[in-house]
Amino acid sequence: MADQADTTDKTEDPTQKKLDDALLKGDVAKSQEVNNWFIIAGGTLVLMTFAGSMSEGLTTTMRGLLANSYRISIDGPALPSLFQKLGIEMLAALAMPFLVLMLAALIGNLVQHKLVWTTEGLKPKASKVSPLAGMKRLFSKQALANFAKGIVKLVLLSAVMVTLMWPESDRMEGLVRTDVLALLPITQVLALKMMGATVALLAVVAAADYFFQYRTWFNKQKMSLHEIKEEFKQTEGDPTAKGRLRQLRLQRSRKRMMAAVPKASVIITNPTHYAVALQYERGMEAPICVAKGVDAIALKIREIGGKHSIPIVENVALARALHATVEIDEPIPSEHYKAVAEVISYVMKLRRAGL
Repeated sequence: MADQADTTDKTEDPTQKKLDDALLKGDVAKSQEVNNWFIIAGGTLVLMTFAGSMSEGLTTTMRGLLANSYRISIDGPALPSLFQKLGIEMLAALAMPFLVLMLAALIGNLVQHKLVWTTEGLKPKASKVSPLAGMKRLFSKQALANFAKGIVKLVLLSAVMVTLMWPESDRMEGLVRTDVLALLPITQVLALKMMGATVALLAVVAAADYFFQYRTWFNKQKMSLHEIKEEFKQTEGDPTAKGRLRQLRLQRSRKRMMAAVPKASVIITNPTHYAVALQYERGMEAPICVAKGVDAIALKIREIGGKHSIPIVENVALARALHATVEIDEPIPSEHYKAVAEVISYVMKLRRAGL
C-alpha cells in the first residue's frame, strides 16, 4: 500500500531529466495569449510604420490600372500576364508587413520555450479520437480556464473600446460626409488608438495566462518519490553513463597533469615505457610527482619535457618503483629519498655547469 501511494502521490518537483524528456516530446509550457499578443503588437507596428508606404504603393498601382484601363489587353496570354504583374506589385508592397508578422509569431513562441523538433504530436493516439477523453477535455480545468479567460477578455476589451470611442462619437458621425482622402488619416489615427489600448490590455492578459499555463505544466511534470528513486537508479546504474563519466574524468585529469609537466624539475624514465615527472624546489620536504604514465602517456610527458628543456634521466628501476608507489600531486615515499636525491643533485650539477 505504501508503494502504491508513493507512485501516485506526485508532490516532488521534477528533475532536470524529467523536464528535458518533456521538451524532447514537445511537452512545453505555452500560452496562446502570448502568441496572440505578439501578433497584435506586430500588426500595430505594421500599421504605424508601413501603412503609408503600403497605401502609396497600392494606390499607385490601382491608379495606373484605372487610368490606363482602356489600353489594357485581356486577350490570350495578356490577362494572366496582367494578373502576374499585379500580384508581384502587391507582394512587393505587402512583403515587409508580412515578414514583421511572421517574425512576431516566431518570437511569440521563442520567448516561451526554445525550438522543439519532434514528431511526437504526429503519432496516432486513442485519446485523440475517444469520445470519453473528448468529454473530459471539454470539462477540464484547462477548458474552464479558457472559457473564463474569453469572457474576461470580451468584457475588458468592450469596456476599453467604449471608453476610447465614446468621446469620438460626434467626430465619427461626421465621417460619412468627409472626403475619402481626408478619411484615411483619421481612420488610421483611430485604429492606432484602439490597437494601442488593445496591446496594453492584452499584455496583462498574456502575462497572467502564461503564468497559469506554466504552473499547470510544471505541476503536471511533478514526480513521486518512487519515480525519483527509479530515475536515480537508471541514471546512476547505467554502465554506459558511468563509463562516459569515467572517461570524461580521466580526460580532464590527464589534461591537468600534462599542463603541470612544465613545472617539473626532472623526468625519470626507464627509458621508453615509464615516465615520472618530479618537481623540487628549495624548502620542500620531498619532491612532488606532477605527472606519470606509461607508453603513450610517458611519450607525451617526455615530449612536453623536451619542449620546456626539462632534464630527462634514464633510471629503469627508479622509474618503475616511483610509478608504482607515488600518486599525482603527492610527495615521493621516504624509501626513494636517497635515489631521487642523487638524481636531483646530478641535475643541479648539470645546470650549474650550463649543460
